[in-house]
Amino acid sequence: MKLQEIAKLAKVSPATVSRVFSHHPNVRSQVRERVFAIAKAKGYHPRLSTKQRNVVLILPGDQIYPIRNCLEMAMMALTRELPKRKFRIEVLPQDNLDRLDSIQFCGAVAIGADPADFSQWPKRFPVPLVLIDRDAPPHTPNVYSVRSDEEQGMDIAIGHLHERGCRRLGCIVYGKPGSGNADTRRAAIAKALKARGLPVSNTLICLSEDESYVENIGKLLKQGVDALFCPGGNAGIVTAYALSLYNKRVPDDISLIASEHKLFSRFATPPQTTITQDHIALAQIAADVIESYLGEARLPQRTILPYSLIVRDSVACLPESE
Repeated sequence: MKLQEIAKLAKVSPATVSRVFSHHPNVRSQVRERVFAIAKAKGYHPRLSTKQRNVVLILPGDQIYPIRNCLEMAMMALTRELPKRKFRIEVLPQDNLDRLDSIQFCGAVAIGADPADFSQWPKRFPVPLVLIDRDAPPHTPNVYSVRSDEEQGMDIAIGHLHERGCRRLGCIVYGKPGSGNADTRRAAIAKALKARGLPVSNTLICLSEDESYVENIGKLLKQGVDALFCPGGNAGIVTAYALSLYNKRVPDDISLIASEHKLFSRFATPPQTTITQDHIALAQIAADVIESYLGEARLPQRTILPYSLIVRDSVACLPESE
């Protein structure tokens, strides 16, 4: 089907259809919706102009914890990678998405956003949206997911502690139930512990946010844990502070693995062993998705990248149990 046929069915000019597909602001919403509906029904996918190089970065609105650390590192990688591809960047908070109706852009990248907020994306915009660190909503053909392998990331951390002789692990996942990757990480930690025959219970694996984090560290210490695994958010900083309050030394009294924080982890005392996402690769794949649309190619809708373990000095090497 050609653009001219879409115009005939929508009872508008081909120029108007072209403006709809290039997301020109001077098109009435009723016309825009009619053209999109016809294009979707006929399976028509317009070719985006290679001259249109604006990419919108959509960031969380009011509350950005516990994904702030991921947000900062993903932003750094995207603001380096996209300009290399000759893309121009516009930053938009997620609570101001209505502005998308008045700007022209060839793609968008949302970091740590709620996927449910984008379930209507294909009906509103003929351009790709890439969700960083989240899964795409079902039945959204031009919404892509680029994320890290949470199960693999949790497993390499638990595996490292186990290999170093730790046998009673306390784990705090930064976040609350039903939000972000918190539940996925908790389930993955439980699976990794069970696979190695280590103790698993709700008291040893908990979810926590800032206001209860230090208290939960204390509860785990009372259970006699010999190691802490604290993924997400700024857990490495908060945990180091909490352990100082409880007069516990790392790694002499307790081993610790957290999520990588580029401005803190290697400067902590001692430098912290961490797991880290490949933020550069995340940014590169996001840019690849948008470029593929401009060239009429299509990449897989979901890409999963492995975590890496950065070994430093916060995990002791304990003697094997008798």
